[in-house]
Amino acid sequence: MRFMHTSAKIKGWKQAAMAVFAVMLAATLAACGGGGSDNSSSSSSNSSSNALNGGSLPASPTQQPIAAGAANTVPITVGAGVSGVINIPTVSVTICAPGSTTNCQTINNIQLDTGSFGLRVVGSMLNSSLLQALPNSTLSGTSSQLAECATFADGYTWGAVRTATIKIGGETTTSGIPIQVIGDTSAGTQPASGCGSGAAQNTVSDLGANGILGVGTAPNDCGATCANLTTAAIYSNYYVCPGGTSCGRTAVPTTQQVSNPVASFPVDNNGVIVQMPPVSNTGQASANGTLVFGIGTQSNNTLAASHVFTSDTYGDLNNSTFNGATVQAFLDSGSNAYFFSDSTIAQCGSNFPGFYCPSSAQTRSITLVGLNNVSANASIGILSAQTLFGNGSNYAFNDLAGQIGGSSSFDLGLPFFYGRYVYYGFDQTLTTGATPYVGF
Repeated sequence: MRFMHTSAKIKGWKQAAMAVFAVMLAATLAACGGGGSDNSSSSSSNSSSNALNGGSLPASPTQQPIAAGAANTVPITVGAGVSGVINIPTVSVTICAPGSTTNCQTINNIQLDTGSFGLRVVGSMLNSSLLQALPNSTLSGTSSQLAECATFADGYTWGAVRTATIKIGGETTTSGIPIQVIGDTSAGTQPASGCGSGAAQNTVSDLGANGILGVGTAPNDCGATCANLTTAAIYSNYYVCPGGTSCGRTAVPTTQQVSNPVASFPVDNNGVIVQMPPVSNTGQASANGTLVFGIGTQSNNTLAASHVFTSDTYGDLNNSTFNGATVQAFLDSGSNAYFFSDSTIAQCGSNFPGFYCPSSAQTRSITLVGLNNVSANASIGILSAQTLFGNGSNYAFNDLAGQIGGSSSFDLGLPFFYGRYVYYGFDQTLTTGATPYVGF
C-alpha cells in the first residue's frame, strides 16, 4: 500500500487509486468462490503447462526465510486474513498504554507495509480500557488534539493520533510513540468533503486488515512536508478540529508525527529484512515468512544483498528505467500485485478490472537504479489474473500484475518478495547517520 507523502506523490497516485481499489475488490470477490486445496498446490485445472499457454516465466528466486524464533523476528502470514484479500502479508503487534506492562493488547492481522511509515490500527479492535489509556496527541504548545488523514494509493484513513508503546516480536519501543487510531473521532470528525482520494478505509472490512504496520525507509510518515508551515497548509496529513468539526490542516513537528516503530527500538533499529518463501507459479493457499529487525546488528541479520541501492527518504529509486522510459520504482510489500503501465499486455476487462490477463505467460524486465548509481535488472513474470483466480482458495501469488495510472511509476509489490530477502535501511541522516537504501 503506497503512502502518499508529498505533493508530487499525491498527484501521481491519484491516477492509480481507483485501479488499485478495484484490484483489491476483485481479489476479494475471487477469493470467495472455488473449491479447497492444500497449502502448496492449486487446482488441477491450473496446471503449470496450461497456465503458461506457450509463454514463459523467469526463474523464481529460492531463498527461504529463517525461523521466527529470535527476539528480533516476528512471523509473517499471507492467507485469507480478515477479509479474504489476496497477497496481504500480516504480522501481530502488541499495543500498550505508555508506562504500562499490563494494559496491553495483541492485535493480529496487521498488514506489513514497506511502502508506508508508522503504525495504524482500526480503533474498533482496541478494548475500551486500552483505548482510554492511550493519550491523545496534542499539537506542541497547544491543547489542540491531532487527527490524521493518511492517504494511500487505494484510499485514506481518518483517525486520532494517540501515544502508545509498541511491541513486535521480542522488541519494544523505548517509550510511547505516535500512532494513528483509525476511525477514532475523539480529535474531530472527518471533513465533510473528505480528506483524500479514493474510498474511506476506516473499518476492518474496508481496509482488509486490522491495521497497517509501515516499516519502510522513512522514520516518520510525512517529514518536512508536514513540519514546514508553508507546505503543511496545502499538503499536511495532520489536522486540528476546533469544536470537533471545523478541521483544518496543520504543521506538525517530525517528533510528533506517526513514526516507524522499529526506528524506536533500543537495538535492531536501523532497518528491517522481509523474508518470504518461494510460492508456486500458479499460486497457493498461504505463505509464511519472517520479518527481521535490524541489519548487521545480530548474527541473523547480516546484510547479504546482491544489490544495494541508496534511495530517497521514502525508498524510491527515481532513476530506474522500464521500456526505455525513466520510472520511479519501489519495492512495496503492501501492494498485492506488480503495478505498472504496459499497453502490450492485455487487461482483464470488467471481470477483474485493473488486472492484466495476457493469453500466455509474460516476462518483463525493469532496470533498478539507485542514487549510488548501482543498477540491476529485475525480471518479473505475469500470468493471467483470470487463470490465477480460477482456484478461489489461493491467496499467495508471485506473478500477479495490474495496470497503474500513468507510466512514471513501477510498483514491485508482494509478488517480488516471494523467494527473496528484501532489505530496508532506514533514513538516519537527520542524526548524521546512514542514508536510506533498499536491497535484495
